[in-house]
Amino acid sequence: MPYELYYWDGLQGRGEFVRLALEEAGADYIDVVRGRKKGQGTAAMMKIMESKSEAHIPFAPPFLKDGDLIVPHVANILMYLGPKLGLAPKDEKLRYVANGLQLTVTDIVAEVHDTHHPISGELYYEDQIDAAKARAGDFIQNRIPKFLDYFDRVLKQNPSGKDHAVGDKLTYVDLSLFQLIEGLRYAFPRAMKSLGRRYAALRALHDAVSERPNIAAYLASDRRIPFNESGIFRHYPELDQEIG
Repeated sequence: MPYELYYWDGLQGRGEFVRLALEEAGADYIDVVRGRKKGQGTAAMMKIMESKSEAHIPFAPPFLKDGDLIVPHVANILMYLGPKLGLAPKDEKLRYVANGLQLTVTDIVAEVHDTHHPISGELYYEDQIDAAKARAGDFIQNRIPKFLDYFDRVLKQNPSGKDHAVGDKLTYVDLSLFQLIEGLRYAFPRAMKSLGRRYAALRALHDAVSERPNIAAYLASDRRIPFNESGIFRHYPELDQEIG
């Protein structure tokens, strides 16, 4: 039975971190909202989320259905899928290390969202531009370096070698770091141009992931939704700046 991935149509968003794992593993999965006629997939997703009787309902997408089991939240989904797809360390203790790293990716992704919606997700970007400029400026000058310094050190200090974030084989964390770099480069190209020179280990990981056969095929396919200004990683030129 194929996995069922539920996420909003027309954007990569948080769902992309799960898609990359499924694609790398060559897993049998259905991207439910995209795979049905317009509106039908979204209706099916909302029916699950708004159910008054189903047990263990998710708060928001993405969520994964594996038979009768519903698994919500990106880090939780990847912790569940990782061992099944061969994308988690075999050492059980290291699986918690991987989950911790993925949760840290979740932290920076939330901060990326808040650069363009710093006041409220219910307001249009145009209604909070001044606050967004201030938030994005701080994010670029302080938060991006803080997170990327950390992830670069994680790679360099991995006892099994700097090719991977945890252990000696590819995990879902490596795929998520690839997606994080891709998203930051799209949203903040000026900032990332100067920052990119500082993180040799992260750049090497990003490039290695992009060249993996299944990932390269996915990136070249129409299954890979282009970044756009409806997702988490949004490029607004007025929010981008070089690192001071």
